[in-house]
Amino acid sequence: MFSYSNIGYICVMTAAIFWASSGTVAKILLQGGMTPYELVQIRVTLSAIFLGTAFALFARRLFRIRFSDAGLILLVGTVMALVQVTYFYTISKMQVMAAILIQYMAPIIVAFFSICFWGEQLTSSKLLALFLAMCGCYLVVGGYNLHILHLNHMGILGGLASALCFAAYTLLGERAMHRYEPLTLVFYSLLISTFIWHIIYSPFQYLRAGYSINQWEYILYIVLVGTIAPFGLYFVGINYMRSTRAMITSTLEPIAAGFFAFFFIGEKLEPLQISGGILVISAIVLLQLHREQDALAPAVVRSSLGDSRG
Repeated sequence: MFSYSNIGYICVMTAAIFWASSGTVAKILLQGGMTPYELVQIRVTLSAIFLGTAFALFARRLFRIRFSDAGLILLVGTVMALVQVTYFYTISKMQVMAAILIQYMAPIIVAFFSICFWGEQLTSSKLLALFLAMCGCYLVVGGYNLHILHLNHMGILGGLASALCFAAYTLLGERAMHRYEPLTLVFYSLLISTFIWHIIYSPFQYLRAGYSINQWEYILYIVLVGTIAPFGLYFVGINYMRSTRAMITSTLEPIAAGFFAFFFIGEKLEPLQISGGILVISAIVLLQLHREQDALAPAVVRSSLGDSRG
């Protein structure tokens, strides 16, 4: 029987495939001469415009934020700007799948941070996840092969920076999402990123660049299919399933990215790099399953004690 959880899985899987395909499209644009800075500027600008227009037409309440939260939202948007540029920079320097896999180290970094600074318990499953992630990342970047390692040198640095920024965005975003709906946070993150990239990079560069019609088609694909649609689908999916399961399901993204990159731009990963990717994904799944068990435990205790709400 088709259940609500099935709707959630379909939405999250579709979002992951859309994100994965946009990575390959971004690589095509970067190989065609566009810089990561140009791409991130136009992506956040058009995404903010389209999402803001959708809010104005259908859900104006999503614009509302409290003045007291302006500092937090400004910080989240600033980190979003860094996430975007480090992600595209990494894709410009190494294989798409490898770049996404390194960014997927973010949940591992969050877990490590929580253990070191928030007093979260270091369990055997978390320790195993950290070990698998480190081994997997070593293989993905080609640490076993000096030639691959040399080729990926700047990409590795960019990927680690992207993972750190994404981890910071996750930590800050979780705090902000206690107060606002996810799409509100996404919109203001994009809006702040737009202002930042028009300050630190040549303003409105995309209007003077003279992109071809084909390039504009790719850009619109990244904005609509690679940004707005997957964010919307992902958050719809979370409404039908646990966020931990959504995170596990979204690990389809690097796998799909590998297929897209192979079939459309001829990128290949060595067997050991693929093995490393499997280890990274396994670490994320293990970590998220442990997180779900932790979330369920208090509910079980409350159930055994009885719920006073009736």
